[in-house]
Amino acid sequence: MIGKKNKTLGEFIIENQSSFQYSSGELSKLINAIRLGAKVVNHEVNKAGLVDILGTAGDTNIQGENQQKLDVLANEKFIQTLTNREIVCGIASEEEDDFISINSNDEQHQNKYVVLIDPLDGSSNIDVNVSVGTIFSIYRRITPVGTPVTLEDFLQPGKNQVAAGYIIYGTSTMLVYTTGDGVNGFTLNPAIGTFYLSHPDMRFPESGKIYSVNEGNYIHFPQGVKDYIKYCQKEEGDRPYTSRYIGSLVSDFHRNMIKGGIYMYPKSNLASNGKLRLLYECNPMAFLAQQANGKASDGSTPIMELQPTELHQRVPFFCGSPKMVEKVEEFISKY
Repeated sequence: MIGKKNKTLGEFIIENQSSFQYSSGELSKLINAIRLGAKVVNHEVNKAGLVDILGTAGDTNIQGENQQKLDVLANEKFIQTLTNREIVCGIASEEEDDFISINSNDEQHQNKYVVLIDPLDGSSNIDVNVSVGTIFSIYRRITPVGTPVTLEDFLQPGKNQVAAGYIIYGTSTMLVYTTGDGVNGFTLNPAIGTFYLSHPDMRFPESGKIYSVNEGNYIHFPQGVKDYIKYCQKEEGDRPYTSRYIGSLVSDFHRNMIKGGIYMYPKSNLASNGKLRLLYECNPMAFLAQQANGKASDGSTPIMELQPTELHQRVPFFCGSPKMVEKVEEFISKY
């Protein structure tokens, strides 16, 4: 059920709780915890340039990438918020080497959910004041309740997700999420710190005129992807398409969902499995796309059908308007 646009996120969660198959209230509390974390991180992001939180932190994460100061801060804030609320049994973050087990020594611990999170997607853009975001994914644990979580709880295929979403910190701050019953977007009113339903029932157009890919890597792409890019650029019918690439997955996905388009991060000679992480970026975005009339695949297999084998696994990623994803898959299949 979609309510009026002046509805708050809290009111929306309560009213729609019954449509979720596990309506015990725990998931609602979890979304509320993420909402709180989003407000804290939004406050810090908006201070960038005024306090010493720009630039690199001097460390690298598990993927060997330089961590930005805001990466570290956002990671700490979300883990702190989720842990303090005592509503999850485990957290996995793109910025952590391993998953975090919460209250694992408490035999009575009854929490059923694990959260996987990219605390600050596109953080390399923060120094130049370009939109960044947070991506989250929620699963029900599969090991027995009351025992410590294991790696098995996190290495679940995307089709097992019970909720996913992102927060975009841009000209306005938005929280967009799904629990498997459509996608809704909420915009933060900074004056009172409340999220309001601003984008009910978000959906990808069947097709679009935007393609988002780092064309600087064109020479390294597989031939099928090169052919599709040339197809996008060819003057014929409703083409050429417009190239738009921000370099922040949340921002590119958000724009393409509203306007119609495709986001691509293929494998290449530089990155044999692509660059994006299956668990922290691709699965949650694929769930959102599926719930918003879109598609997501690795070029041949639906993203949410892939069985993860490691916590920081990378996969190629094609996501967006369904007809555009089908077209790039058609080109890739020729090779």
